[in-house]
Amino acid sequence: MTTLRNVRLFPRTADAEAVDVEIDNGRFASFRAAENPTRDVTDGVDDIDGAGRALLPSLGDVHAHLDSNRLGQTFRPHTADGTLHGFIMNDRENWRGGERSVRDQANYAIAEIIASGGTRIRSHTQIDADCTLERFVGVRDALADHAGVLDSQIVAFPQAGIVAEKGVRDLLDAALSEGADLVGGLDPLLYDRDPVAHLDVVFGLAEKHGKGVDIHLHERGSAGVFTVEEIARRTRTLGLQGQVTISHAFALSSNPDSEVERIVELLTEAGISLTTVAPQNGVLPQRSLREHRVALGLGEDGQRDYWSPYGDGDLLRRTWQLAFTNGHRRDEDIEACLDIASRGGAQVMAGARPQGTALVDDAVFGLATGAPADFMLLEADTVTSAIMDCPADRDVYKGGHLVATGGRLVDGERGGQDPLTSAGLGLASETQELPGDDDFGVPGQ
Repeated sequence: MTTLRNVRLFPRTADAEAVDVEIDNGRFASFRAAENPTRDVTDGVDDIDGAGRALLPSLGDVHAHLDSNRLGQTFRPHTADGTLHGFIMNDRENWRGGERSVRDQANYAIAEIIASGGTRIRSHTQIDADCTLERFVGVRDALADHAGVLDSQIVAFPQAGIVAEKGVRDLLDAALSEGADLVGGLDPLLYDRDPVAHLDVVFGLAEKHGKGVDIHLHERGSAGVFTVEEIARRTRTLGLQGQVTISHAFALSSNPDSEVERIVELLTEAGISLTTVAPQNGVLPQRSLREHRVALGLGEDGQRDYWSPYGDGDLLRRTWQLAFTNGHRRDEDIEACLDIASRGGAQVMAGARPQGTALVDDAVFGLATGAPADFMLLEADTVTSAIMDCPADRDVYKGGHLVATGGRLVDGERGGQDPLTSAGLGLASETQELPGDDDFGVPGQ
């Protein structure tokens, strides 16, 4: 049993009362008023001194592309032509020119995500006729290196289409056999030009392997509505409610309000979750999704890669971006963005829930008795100020154990090879130094 003393639980005011938190077997066991908020914690070897800091739930990057990030590498000018196909081909032409292997570079990004407060990642990994399973294997192995301190999932992602490239269906099949958790897809109508064949493969493989689905859907307007309807129909037919995610879902930002409301109700009935990367042009109807109990998680997409120079691995800054692009000013709306970045992402990764239950249950995903003790401590007056200021000094805990502090991974808190040493960056005796920058990121993939 560990006692976390003198913390302010998800503070909504600067004078929020301090609490003591009991942690047992990696889960929150109790919350009570702090016994003596001013005393120095020295009498319990397992006690953690919260020092009056804010206690916030850990975050998740539930739409990542770990196989294409270039964090920490020599800066490279952007060279894509601005079209979706141009972005895809530009990445294909250049990804082998990185300064590290896919595994080492994925480890580098994972380290930054964890240090920022992230304890869960869902990463898409490119699978196509060019790279076959190379990028998938690199990310799979990097996530395995951090299995003790990170919840993770991999999406076998056909970035260059399924119908357009020969052999991709068999490659996706192989990736699902070798550890992928979900099968992906990309704009079945507008990119692959054959939504029936595309979705036949995606849902056929999901059914064959008993896996989930996560489809990139940039399609806007009526095209996006058509694809959402088809995804929902197949989800219900195959009984995959709770196991299907639509990423981006730009149809929800490019149709009349009445049509958007109808789509949201369709998503609710089919048990489909969503992820967003907080784009400027693609804001989702957060309030309606919350009212309809549609799970919505936040991701960072690419990170300083061949798609764009934005993205730095900091999930709290991406939460800031979510609030900013939505134009939020009120505390309750900004707090809702943290909920999306934390509990929402956990719900997306957890999958199915009994119909009629709350969208996110504190006792399963949040700061409540029985939930996993996955959290971060930082200096902040309130939740809103934490998001606005994004303080660099954060203590990150997974299952009640400290895994990162002050922007550094704690040595010995993860299994497998060291992500920074393998990248040729060295390892300090007790902690690993992480680089940083001030980019907020924009959507790419």
